[in-house]
Amino acid sequence: MEQNEDFKRELGLLDGTMLVVGSMIGSGIFIVSSDIVRQVGSAGWLLLIWMLSGIITVIAAVSYGELSAMFPKAGGQYVYLKEAYGKLIGFLYGWSFFSVIQTGTIAAVGVAFSKFAAYLFEPLSDENIIAELGSFKLNAAQIVSIITIILLTYFNSRGVKNSKSLQTVLTIIKILSLAGLIVFGLVLAAKAEVWQANWTDAFTPKSYQKTDGSWLPISGMALISGISAAMVGSLFSSDAWNGVTFIAGEIKNPQRNVGLSLLLGTLTVSIIYVLANVMYLAVIPLDEIATAKSDRVAVVASQYIFGNLGTLIIAIMIMISTFACNNGLIMAGARVYYTMAKDGLFFKKAAQLNHASVPAWALWAQCIWASALCLTGKYGDLLDFVIIIVLIFYILTIYGIFILRRTMPDAERPYKAFGYPFLPMLYIVAAGSISLALLFTKTDTCGWGVLIMLLGIPVYYLTKQK
Repeated sequence: MEQNEDFKRELGLLDGTMLVVGSMIGSGIFIVSSDIVRQVGSAGWLLLIWMLSGIITVIAAVSYGELSAMFPKAGGQYVYLKEAYGKLIGFLYGWSFFSVIQTGTIAAVGVAFSKFAAYLFEPLSDENIIAELGSFKLNAAQIVSIITIILLTYFNSRGVKNSKSLQTVLTIIKILSLAGLIVFGLVLAAKAEVWQANWTDAFTPKSYQKTDGSWLPISGMALISGISAAMVGSLFSSDAWNGVTFIAGEIKNPQRNVGLSLLLGTLTVSIIYVLANVMYLAVIPLDEIATAKSDRVAVVASQYIFGNLGTLIIAIMIMISTFACNNGLIMAGARVYYTMAKDGLFFKKAAQLNHASVPAWALWAQCIWASALCLTGKYGDLLDFVIIIVLIFYILTIYGIFILRRTMPDAERPYKAFGYPFLPMLYIVAAGSISLALLFTKTDTCGWGVLIMLLGIPVYYLTKQK
């Protein structure tokens, strides 16, 4: 088969922005607010956590603009880390990216797709056990998850033009659907008494007790633990915005469009997320948000808005949302393995482009491991594993701006990090605090995530000579 040497620059500003938005909005905004309310117990804290996550994300995105303009090529964050710290840190990121970050996120989003597909067709449920082998049980939802990942991988292997068109169309549908849900909720189902009740003691943090359905006031370490646990969901829902940096080699005028896509995309999603939670608080009593079945708070809101039809509407919305999200994740992820392979830090075959100018081998390697992770079915644990490693590398990458300003003072910087040095340092402090709190309060899951990352060090040295 004919191999092409270079990527084709076929993606414009709209395509880049839609990739950011489409990769960020998955299933999180439809479900995680329920867990946040259980952790912090008030309307004020719910919105504060979503707003803080949005601010942190936008600060990181505009800081990345400087790096994307300096290194406008495929690989994105991997390239920035390698340039700032050297090959070892670059490899650790790539190792973590392949083993947990990108593939774990793809698996989690695939599982979310299958859960809501079961609303339309009950046999697709995870309760439908197809095969058993000892303690392992293969269910229909896992099969559905894997099929969607394989389908999207095949679609992406046919060329970036097809996958970018699918991404743009699905993301526009997703934005309009969410906007419609927010508007209809505020216009048709909002009740003054619900809003007022939810904002009584709006900033008094409380923890929901599942045993008896009561609320327990929290402060001190209990509050820190609650906020940390709550932010796992909101930060995960706001993640994957950096995917556009991975495909910079296929973006037209990348020095301008990558950074602008990051700003426009993250700002759009952050605003949508806050407005969606305002709608939840106007429509649903706080107790019902906390106790929504399977945390599907958007289903409860939609039932208030549209009646019995609401569940079906949300199921279709989330299926579209997660499908588009995984398309963006799959498209972007393979470009990191491609660039690593070019540097001799990944399988050589990953450095080859097929006749459609895409890294097909890297796409299928990613597909196989993400599919294997689907078989674990542990959605919640995957979130903890992913978010701690993601935050660590975001911190390192943004601190890399300070390093590169010192080590490469004369490098061309078409765009400079907004608010430097204050905003990048603010991000480092905020994300560092959250990471430490997560390690302290969720050691059993986040600790394993860090261990997986550190295992990359001996792997690097063992494979370096080869």
